[in-house]
Amino acid sequence: MGASTVGAGSLRGRREKGTIVRDERNEVLARQLLGYSIELQPGERLFIEVSGREALELTKVLVRQATQRGAVPFWYFNDASFQRQWIPFATEEQFRARTDWHLRLVEQSDAWLVVIADDNPFDLADVSAQQLRMNQTLYVKPVHQEIRVRRTKWCILHYPSNSIAQLSEMSQESYEDLYYDVCCLDYARMSKAMDPLAELMERTDIVHLVAPGTDLTFSIKGIPSMKWDGKSNIPDGELLTAPVKDSVNGTITFNTPGLFKGSVFHDVRFELRDGKIVDATCQGDNERLNQILDTDEGARYIGEFALGLNPFILHPSRDVLFTEKIAGSLHLAAGNCYDDASNGNRSAIHWDLVQIQRKEYGGGEIYFDGELIREDGVFVDEELERSFSAEALKGV
Repeated sequence: MGASTVGAGSLRGRREKGTIVRDERNEVLARQLLGYSIELQPGERLFIEVSGREALELTKVLVRQATQRGAVPFWYFNDASFQRQWIPFATEEQFRARTDWHLRLVEQSDAWLVVIADDNPFDLADVSAQQLRMNQTLYVKPVHQEIRVRRTKWCILHYPSNSIAQLSEMSQESYEDLYYDVCCLDYARMSKAMDPLAELMERTDIVHLVAPGTDLTFSIKGIPSMKWDGKSNIPDGELLTAPVKDSVNGTITFNTPGLFKGSVFHDVRFELRDGKIVDATCQGDNERLNQILDTDEGARYIGEFALGLNPFILHPSRDVLFTEKIAGSLHLAAGNCYDDASNGNRSAIHWDLVQIQRKEYGGGEIYFDGELIREDGVFVDEELERSFSAEALKGV
């Protein structure tokens, strides 16, 4: 059935003390990324952006397999420790010059893979808000939002490094086993299971979210839905749209930690009025939280509303690519919307914040046009709930 249906659980990694050795599961993952996620074709130019030394082993497999497919790979190391030597000291002119240089290369790319395994996810924690804002507006926005997202076939993944395992409070071996099972599920089957939910979402006008610390309403009328089914993220498993920009009213509290540019925020709470975040608090650094939301005018509006659907991801970590896919969760993104589910909001940031609504996390309800759709993380429609079960979606 193709790479998306190949399981990796039977292929165990091999690790020796003090060294990184080849993990056969990377062969499976690379085939999925190249064959299913970006559908790499002979002659296409593939840009591979790598962060972290532990990601190099997968990158070697990607380079080899891409070459064997007849494509032309180019690889680029962009670890956070390197960014730490650049972002705090660069001037506006230097940011612009580096961006122009980078754009000349990536504008020629047909596909783009971002493999992240930073040795220290907190390398940017002490960088000033002003310098981070320049990096977001002068580099991230033109290179990633305007080129990678709009003009290439792309996919982002976080490789199971020791640092990410620590953020998840797991041993690296246990995290790796979870990671490969999650990343190599049957995404083609998941995509098909999403269709009825996507149709329901596109028929909906008013969404009402209820949970501890949450009573939020907004319209999604006329905004398309997008299936995230292994094409743009690994792991994947979310269905998204966007609120009508000025329709969001009420409060929402996110019960998972939010990591953004080296800072972690707990119990983030937004109060919104006519679409705008008018009050933002958290357990921690409220000043830094609000500095992020003051990046530009669009940062205080919501660019995405999504439901997490991956049955193999049940608990939060500080890795948002995992947390936003948690079964029984939802998330909103402060900032930029996606072109294919656009509400017109533009920003240099796109920050996903997650609320889990399963019973063990406090429960919650989602209503579409007054009808209860999901309660305590479980879809009311039993057939829909079964279609997103682990049994239905496990790789073979």
